[in-house]
Amino acid sequence: MTLQEDDRQTSRTQLAVESIRSLIFSGDLAAGTDHLENELAERLSMSRTPIREAARVLEAQGLLVVRPRKGVRILTLSAEDMDEIYVVLTELESLAAGLAARGKYSKAHLKPLLQAVLDMESSLQGLDRESWAAADERFHDELVRLAGNSRMAAIISNFNDQVRRARAFTLHLRPLPLQSNEEHRALYEAIERGDEKGARRIHWHHRENARKTLIAILEEVGMKHL
Repeated sequence: MTLQEDDRQTSRTQLAVESIRSLIFSGDLAAGTDHLENELAERLSMSRTPIREAARVLEAQGLLVVRPRKGVRILTLSAEDMDEIYVVLTELESLAAGLAARGKYSKAHLKPLLQAVLDMESSLQGLDRESWAAADERFHDELVRLAGNSRMAAIISNFNDQVRRARAFTLHLRPLPLQSNEEHRALYEAIERGDEKGARRIHWHHRENARKTLIAILEEVGMKHL
């Protein structure tokens, strides 16, 4: 295979990864269902090779499991799973918040973080929860980037897809996240003034509140798995 052919294969695989991930998040590929390679290839108008490669990537990300000669099974995500994930994220992202504050960044460097806060506030004024969720995701991604620790970022990234699935499911079931917005702004202000301990404390409580809200919703609707 030439370098150009290899690049095309990588591009097709990445497209397959994004397409299948989108179908999982939307619920079109429901948790617990089985799907053959041929079925997915036909659905996405692709050959089986990028589908097979994408399945390996998504298996590593915890979204599905590859079953030899049986295709793939979309994994469920239980309330217990989310509880464990949030415990890890709470500690790591709180550390990231402290490192971001320690960085003593200028307002110019913190502009993307502030813009995410402003977008979250604007979204809630318009009762646009989808836009709020997108801005919230940007905020957390930027927070981790500002921490400047690539190994921490890699660990956090491993959980991102599971968190997005849970957030998509609960987005319209949770109370309007006004308190969450206040916590995001308080965290931004702590990072801006270089308050490392304050940033860690604020973000720890923010993630802990998010965990409690998520688990309460899952228990309330009586769903053991997403």
